[in-house]
Amino acid sequence: MKKIEAIIKPFKLEEVKENLATAGIHGLTVQEVKGFGRQKGHTELYRGAEYIVDFLPKIKIELVVSDKLLDKAIDAIQNSAKTGRIGDGKIFVSNLEQVIRIRTGEKGEKAI
Repeated sequence: MKKIEAIIKPFKLEEVKENLATAGIHGLTVQEVKGFGRQKGHTELYRGAEYIVDFLPKIKIELVVSDKLLDKAIDAIQNSAKTGRIGDGKIFVSNLEQVIRIRTGEKGEKAI
């Protein structure tokens, strides 16, 4: 089992969610986060004063998939979140040792 964490642009969330559903992946967790990478924020004007916005709004999605669905999930996220511009985000994949469904006590892939 793998855990996928992806940081994407907020306006891409619906497209990513739809592509994951098409790939057969239906459960995910979403958080509104702020951060920066190479783009290092930007400057804005407010009431005539210029100020720097260091942290940009992003969306972090987390999902757990079986090993056989990993490539489909990565492709779905990458293809739908990509704009070709700086700040498209990142995908992180890590191994999971155990998953337990609280309600039923199911473990492993049955709990996904």
